[in-house]
Amino acid sequence: MKISGFLFAGGAVFYGLVAVVYWFITAEVAGATALALTGCLAFLVGFYFLYTSRRHGVRPDEDPHGAIEDAEPDYGFFSPHSWWPLALGVAVVIVTLGVIFAAWLAILGVGLLVAALIGFVFEYYRGPFADV
Repeated sequence: MKISGFLFAGGAVFYGLVAVVYWFITAEVAGATALALTGCLAFLVGFYFLYTSRRHGVRPDEDPHGAIEDAEPDYGFFSPHSWWPLALGVAVVIVTLGVIFAAWLAILGVGLLVAALIGFVFEYYRGPFADV
């Protein structure tokens, strides 16, 4: 975490300097404010990482003599064959078009969205893919 903290702290310094230079060159307040806030957010994350690194030991990715097997291998389960994200995307498009053009289309889209969301969430709880 210490390396990540230093990277974010360096980003905070960089964005702070760029914000000052940008403000002096262009005299634009909105862009300078956006850059300054980006630096503040980078500082916030960097401070958290550096503060937390004191309580935790050296992570496996920071150990120069560490092996790949030392890192956490499980990143979660991602479905390789699911069609439900496509159904969710179509339902969101229908809801958006319903908000733009007609309320009845939005209501139909919300119904399809709820059905697709239920199918997506409970995909592995029923049918041939159920974990028994």
